[in-house]
Formats: sequence, structure tokens, C-alpha cells
Amino acid sequence: MTGLIRNPWVVVAAYNEAPVVGTVVSGIRRAGYAVVVVDDGSGDRTGDVALLAGAVVVRHPINLGQGAALQTGIEYALEQRADALVTFDADGQHSPAAIAALLAAIEQPGIDFALGSRFLTGATANLPVSRRILLSAALWFTRASTGLPVTDTHNGLRAMTARGARAISLRQNRMAHASEILHQIAQSRLRFVEVPVNIEYSAYSLGKGQRITDALTILIDLFARRLYR
Repeated sequence: MTGLIRNPWVVVAAYNEAPVVGTVVSGIRRAGYAVVVVDDGSGDRTGDVALLAGAVVVRHPINLGQGAALQTGIEYALEQRADALVTFDADGQHSPAAIAALLAAIEQPGIDFALGSRFLTGATANLPVSRRILLSAALWFTRASTGLPVTDTHNGLRAMTARGARAISLRQNRMAHASEILHQIAQSRLRFVEVPVNIEYSAYSLGKGQRITDALTILIDLFARRLYR
């Protein structure tokens, strides 16, 4: 646990992750953190497995998408008087060891967001070419539209203070929420830092991740959001 932060919560959005979510939750709990898993309308035992592993589980009756699940988890954590939150993927590609570094970053004066970046350390050795193309396109769009000099966009490993969390209101229920968060950080004018993190890619996590065809959907979602905000 870090010095200034007393009640951090880890928020995990999960959809049909029963094979791995128990291991993910157990790792977070062993690291000493409270965790809320939002079971986003899963058709398997995701919620039950997470509960048995030590998570608080909030369930969506239907699948609303990762953005909506994260928003539900953020709101739940704030209701528990969390003074900091960490968002964490359910597919096993994130390491609980990264949580402490992210929380330490937002203990710096005036910093409200710590964004995990896999590109600061070059931890992309087994990243498929198609995924690199998708991430490069998302990075270009985000830099152009927000002005934020980030090095990674669609990385679900991030931390925020309670003040930062209250500045986030996700409306993009699909994968475009990752870019939407950065747009809202830019609009909030709250300060952020990037923190190097390693991503453990596996056949399972790559199979659950974005495909190159998802890029068009993400861009459509983001443009629609900007037109109707």
C-alpha cells in the first residue's frame, strides 16, 4: 500500500472471462487491494468465479460493453469512498505488480491520472502486426483530436485519483471508451503522467482483444460521440 492513498480500489470489467478471472482477482487480492468485478452480462460463470476469488461482484443483466462496465465499477468504488482507482483488464494480460507503480505516480502533487504505456519500455515483443497497426491508428487519432502527447491509447491499465474519477463519465459502451477516457482527461485539464507497464500477451488474451476490423467501429463511435455531445 502506498503512503498517501488509503483506500484504493481496482476495477475490473469482465465479460465471459470465467477461465481466467479467478486468477486475476486472486493476484490483485494477494497484492493487498480491494477489487470490484463488473460482470457485464456474461453467459458463463464469470461473476461466480470472481466472487469465490475474493472480489465484490456487480452484475449487469445484459451485456452493455466494457465502457459501461468500467463506469459502473468506478461509481461503485467511489461509493465505497475510494481515494484512488485502478482499472485492470480481466483477461490476465496485466500484472498486479504494476498497481503499486501506478498508485505511486498519482501520489505526486497535482497528478490525477497515471496511464500505463507498453511502449515506454518496448514491452511489445509478441504483439501481432495487425494489433500494432490498430494501436498506431488509435494513437494518431487520439493525439490529433486531444492534443495529449501520449504513447499508448488502448491500454486498460490506468490509475486515477477520486477527483480524476469524478471527471470521467463514460458514454462509449464499446471499445471506443479507451479513447473517450483520454478525451475527457484532456477536457478536464487535470494532469497525467505515463507509467511503463509490461503486458503479458497470451493466445487467450490476444483472442479476446481487438481485431483490425474493430478500428472502423471505434472511429465511428468516437466521431458520433463528438457530433452529438
